[in-house]
Amino acid sequence: MKKKSLFPVINGLMHGCDYNPEQWLDRPDILEEDIKMMKKANINAVSLGIFSWSVYEPSEGEYHFEWLEKTIDNLYKNGIYTILATPSGARPAWLDEKYPEAMRTDCYGQKEHHGFRHNHCMSSPVYREKVSNIIRKLAEHTGGHPGVIMWHISNEFGGECYCPLCVKRFQDYLADKFDNDISKLNHAWWNTFWSHNYSSFCQIEPPFANGERTNLGLDLEWKRFTTWNMNDYMKSEIKLLKELTPGLPVTTNFMQFYSGLDYNVMAEELDVISWDSYPALHNDSEPFYKTMENNSFYHAVMRSMKRDRPFMMMESAPGLVNWQEYNKVKRPGVHKLFSMQAVACGSDTVQYFQWRKGRGSFEQYHGAVIDHLGKDDTRIFEEVKDLGDALKKISKTAGTVIEAKAALLYDWDNKWAIEDIKGLSNNTKNYDAVCCSFYSAFLRLGIEMDVIASDRDFANYGIIIAPMLYMLRPGVADRLESFVSKGGQLLATYLTGYVDINQLCYLGGFPGDGLNKLFGVISEEIDTLYPSDSNLAKFKDGSEGSIKDYAEILRLNGAEVLAEYGYDFYKGTPAVTAHSYGKGTAYYVGARICNDSLRRIFLEMAEKAGIEYKKIPLGIEYHKRTAGRENYEFYLNNTEDVLSVENVTGTNILNGQNIDGVLVLEKYETAVIEASK
Repeated sequence: MKKKSLFPVINGLMHGCDYNPEQWLDRPDILEEDIKMMKKANINAVSLGIFSWSVYEPSEGEYHFEWLEKTIDNLYKNGIYTILATPSGARPAWLDEKYPEAMRTDCYGQKEHHGFRHNHCMSSPVYREKVSNIIRKLAEHTGGHPGVIMWHISNEFGGECYCPLCVKRFQDYLADKFDNDISKLNHAWWNTFWSHNYSSFCQIEPPFANGERTNLGLDLEWKRFTTWNMNDYMKSEIKLLKELTPGLPVTTNFMQFYSGLDYNVMAEELDVISWDSYPALHNDSEPFYKTMENNSFYHAVMRSMKRDRPFMMMESAPGLVNWQEYNKVKRPGVHKLFSMQAVACGSDTVQYFQWRKGRGSFEQYHGAVIDHLGKDDTRIFEEVKDLGDALKKISKTAGTVIEAKAALLYDWDNKWAIEDIKGLSNNTKNYDAVCCSFYSAFLRLGIEMDVIASDRDFANYGIIIAPMLYMLRPGVADRLESFVSKGGQLLATYLTGYVDINQLCYLGGFPGDGLNKLFGVISEEIDTLYPSDSNLAKFKDGSEGSIKDYAEILRLNGAEVLAEYGYDFYKGTPAVTAHSYGKGTAYYVGARICNDSLRRIFLEMAEKAGIEYKKIPLGIEYHKRTAGRENYEFYLNNTEDVLSVENVTGTNILNGQNIDGVLVLEKYETAVIEASK
């Protein structure tokens, strides 16, 4: 792929932060000092105006942009660019007082009170009109400024509304989807059960948010509709911005695996993907390196939505946050490691929430570059400054991308469907964790993996991993069959192909829609194990793998047995199989088996696909960014031990050291190796 620089004017990687000067307009001394310290910390961009509506427009039609224009001017004169936000993430009080329609309605039919944020109705014409007005004014005053390089749409979209406007839009959405034929909807949702049949679309109400959701089709379509409606609103902002400032790219900040929206749908409308990364580092539940592996997975999810360009880490905390169960500060050296991981995974930015801690309100103790102390000699400031220096040294990596040859399938609506299953266990489905564990297994082999929706193009990949692909979107089974027949290596697991897009079970055996022929197995039953239960997968080579949570009882339909169950009444029956199909192989893992015991299969898949893998010590994370003949290999030591990696050749552009054979990494150290491609 060619280099694709997100911000050519920056000529390197972005080092930025959320900046809230409107909170300090009565302290010009602080605002002046901010810019001096930003330059010292090597900050080259800030996000402005995310929650500034009540300062822009304190009463309807009364606008004040002087402070914003002055701030953008001062930043630009000092080499600092602006990402300008639309302020629709939180409304001024006058708007709610005069136009209560704009306020969100809860599932009990009660209007929510003014306050907090993101509690507005996305369907409200009045709300959209008022947002449009303020955007026009913003663009008029600042849209042509050379210091403004991007629009940031609202902030962390989320939530549901149950007002009459949203209910009517939901009914219209369903009528359109089911060709205005209520009988099609009744069949798709199996509504004869419990006499749920409707006679018209106007009878359909959203599922009760806080109650037992018994109509699975209704529940799933409400979640899809919420994404559709939110996306429709976001598009209205984007459309206006593109008309007013056609040269500026747009983004919005996603939130990890936020379960309320399907980000793959919303990503289509954005020029750049950005997200807010706040892992619970140094926790009691897992080793530090595992938390970092999980965070790498989330980076891959975001990166893969637009794999031809870098993404943005829009928010992170240089020290701590204020909303986790335990708000622990990052240990010395971890900020640089954590930030370098984002760049290694394909981000061209390291950005923070926030520049300066606010004196009061909800986020007064949320971490920032500048503490309430107000000095630039703190540990946090020094680590931010040190990172800024390091980002300059590796500036040539900007615009390069990850060229993954393996992919993991992840669908938000598949996740929703799994969560709604009335069966298995409510406590151990863990779809996200299972997907992450497969990603980590390949990460430990040095194999880069994209995380993509099941309806995306498979042509660029040699390996596809499909964990718990419970719900099959239309055409996915045929595309998986084509992928394998052409030489692809496919691995799926228990709970594959049980239901269609409407959550109707396939007939004729699981995995359905013809996949039982592709994998050469049929699942007759699935056993849910208690935490006290145990079983084993006994492999033909004599190795064993522990089994927990779920085990399918499989009937062979042409596949080769790689492992059998060790215990219970299904002892000796297939647990893991492989089926040669055309030029490729389809592997089926019928139980939740420890991934370490599947390593041999992963290596076999890589060899068949012609994908290079590496011998990497546990705790070392490896990534490679590339463009044309440029090639940058990142090695991160996610442990407190000194570790070494063999067969590394090139120049570490962070310190100028030439490596020819063995790379030694100190505690939390990163190396960026430039080598010929």
